[in-house]
Amino acid sequence: MTLPRIGVTVGDPAGIGPEIIIKAFSRPERLPAADYILYAPRSVVKAEADALGIVPAYGTAVFAGGREGRLSLATREEPRKPFPKGASSAEAGRLAFLYFQEAVGDARKKRLEAVVTAPISKTSWSSAGIEWRGHTEYLDHLFPGTIMTFWSERLKVALFSHHLSLREALALVREDSLYNYFLRLREGFRQAGLGDAEFLLAGLNPHAGEGGVLGGEESSEILPAVRRARREGVDVSDPLPPDVVFRRALDRPKTVAVALYHDQGLIAFKLLAFETGVNVSLGMPFVRTSPDHGTAFDIAGRNAAHPASLVEALKLAVRLSAASL
Repeated sequence: MTLPRIGVTVGDPAGIGPEIIIKAFSRPERLPAADYILYAPRSVVKAEADALGIVPAYGTAVFAGGREGRLSLATREEPRKPFPKGASSAEAGRLAFLYFQEAVGDARKKRLEAVVTAPISKTSWSSAGIEWRGHTEYLDHLFPGTIMTFWSERLKVALFSHHLSLREALALVREDSLYNYFLRLREGFRQAGLGDAEFLLAGLNPHAGEGGVLGGEESSEILPAVRRARREGVDVSDPLPPDVVFRRALDRPKTVAVALYHDQGLIAFKLLAFETGVNVSLGMPFVRTSPDHGTAFDIAGRNAAHPASLVEALKLAVRLSAASL
């Protein structure tokens, strides 16, 4: 049986990315069998492994279920100058983007079935002159309409807009944009192997506008988009009060809560699944997953980071990749 090829990017090398990667692969028996390729500077991986007292198991390893796969290292470039651990810097941002771009390029060439990304610092990317705010924005540049979703055992959340200011995000809540988003969201979940999911839509305003008393966007922009999408067969609800929509989606495997802006969805999701949640990009020709947490500069280099979310991201990447083999 052919094993999926999973690229794993180092993330910001000054953050906890190298640590959680080495910890995750220190116990391959808890990971699904695959050929994993780590995209990272060799010196960064070695320094982190030495600090943790762990020898990376390059070559053939036994993964979950007693099956063999391979862990290898793809090194392109080493740091040009030292960078501080536990802090943002242009050099760390440059390396993070370089290795992410390399892995995405290999996935586009069908050398990988999935890319799993360790956390990056948007400040470091900006300092390095990277024009995209983060992973999803770069992917959306290549694959317009990429959707950011978050998966856990108990809750799935999809975001209408990503890393935008609240003012910018609210300006996007328009009928045509929402209608097109609902169609792309349905297709993304079909591609991920979930079939037709049920989408519970959070309203924009308190109480979903309370019939226009607390805001008019629900009736002027959101409901018309919902009705158009339903005519196309999308199972999307009327806008629901944002303070109850996530509770209604809880423990329903084929139900997705749809948030209209970043924090509306992520506050609820991370409260429930911060250590085990997974960020999944939909609408692309390959799988991309990531832990749902950040670089954690405050604990980087202290052997205090837990790899649970990365382990879940690796597991989900392998599972979703099965459809492409």
